[in-house]
Amino acid sequence: MKSFIVVLAFVAVACAVKSDEEAKIITQNYEINADGSYKYDYETGNGISAQESGVLKNAGNKDTEAFEVKGSYQYTATDGKPIKIEYVANELGYQPKGDHLPTPPPVPAAILKALEYIRAHPQPEEKKF
Repeated sequence: MKSFIVVLAFVAVACAVKSDEEAKIITQNYEINADGSYKYDYETGNGISAQESGVLKNAGNKDTEAFEVKGSYQYTATDGKPIKIEYVANELGYQPKGDHLPTPPPVPAAILKALEYIRAHPQPEEKKF
């Protein structure tokens, strides 16, 4: 029985390698500009594609210099479902969006009410002596 599982594992790996070998790059473009901006895209024969562009914000100011990156990628999951992710990455971090990603539950009404009260009634600043 163990040898059957080992053989089955080798067959699965061989099938996976064969399908990856068929994943040739169909298109590939990239551009790097002197101002620090860039963009690229590619598509493979097995349906994987991606594109991204980025730009350096506040170039020259080391205190506020940061990249703003936008892009997306897509592929077909093992269950046949198409997966597409769109994202932004900046000083706030990586922010992906996709129909298959879990979403947080709604904020309870009591919490929203408390946040609105805090915004409407800011705490007074302390006097410095």
